[in-house]
Amino acid sequence: MADINRYSTASTLQSGDLVPVWSTENGDTRKMSLSQLAAFILPGTSSNATQYSAPNETGFTATVAPPDNVNAWLVLTPAAGYAAGTVVLPAASDSVHGQEVQVTCTQSVATLTVTSSGSTVAGAPASLAANGFFKMKFEAVTSTWYRVG
Repeated sequence: MADINRYSTASTLQSGDLVPVWSTENGDTRKMSLSQLAAFILPGTSSNATQYSAPNETGFTATVAPPDNVNAWLVLTPAAGYAAGTVVLPAASDSVHGQEVQVTCTQSVATLTVTSSGSTVAGAPASLAANGFFKMKFEAVTSTWYRVG
């Protein structure tokens, strides 16, 4: 921690920025994102950035923009039930450990693909029923989005 004064000062902060912390359990300095620190200090205050997509044809792609406040809720309101659609989660480079994305869809999607650039996606649903939903959580060590709901 004595070396902290040699780093330049940040003038703006983002939720994925890292800060040093001393781990008494491990006896060394570790790093933690500001979003993780906020979640620790203020439990239950993590909010979701709501994003909307209203596809009007089969084969649609809905991309989740990486939110500044870590978590995102994508509300899909297709014009009808569709044979195919894709949900693109934030790229590994835009994701932070513990980030969650929840997707809700008002219509059925028979064949659903869930992808992410630079990340593995594990356990994503292959289809969605009308009013279906799922939640994915990012694990930074393995750079994987895991289904958690």
